Amino acid sequence: MSTRTADARGRAGRSRRIAVLLTAFACGSVLVSCSTDSNDGGGSSVSLPTAPNASNFTGSAPSALASAASSIIGSARASASAAASSAAAAASAFEASVSADTARASAAAQKELKDVQGSGNAMSEVAMTGLPKAETGGLLAVLVTITNKTDQKASYAVQIDFEDSDGKVVETRYVGAENLDPGKRAQPIAISRQPAEPQLTARLAKAQRY
Repeated sequence: MSTRTADARGRAGRSRRIAVLLTAFACGSVLVSCSTDSNDGGGSSVSLPTAPNASNFTGSAPSALASAASSIIGSARASASAAASSAAAAASAFEASVSADTARASAAAQKELKDVQGSGNAMSEVAMTGLPKAETGGLLAVLVTITNKTDQKASYAVQIDFEDSDGKVVETRYVGAENLDPGKRAQPIAISRQPAEPQLTARLAKAQRY
């Protein structure tokens, strides 16, 4: 046998082995099955794998996703808590600033109105305007405008009732002005300490000039 013939046979053998390996790789490594069907004369067929049924899986989400969700929820709760604390602080600050100026006048007005029958003698000299809750820290508050329409110096006592939707008085507040000159006006603020809900309505109940 010549050397050329042996080399040719060697190359042919290597080619067949490579072909067999490539076929095995194609059928096994990429998860595609190859089979020989004896019913159609030796032809081959290829079947693709089917997707897994998602309903067969159980368990919780991966820990990374669960951790991210927990972080988001925690952040939202912290933001809500901070917003509530901020609103409460704003309400307290607003009430404190008003109370510092009106506490004594309120006590004097309540004392003066104790024995007043009816609505008093100064209803026409008093008006009310609701204040935006954005300015009061969410509190229900009314600006009471007292105008001395007489020609003499006078003091005033005012009663504000806060009523529910049925007209029932839930809370009463007192404001006043002392030694108001003729033609001058004062603007004390009446603040409800009741919760925001149910919503209340402020009503001018009494106004007395003394």
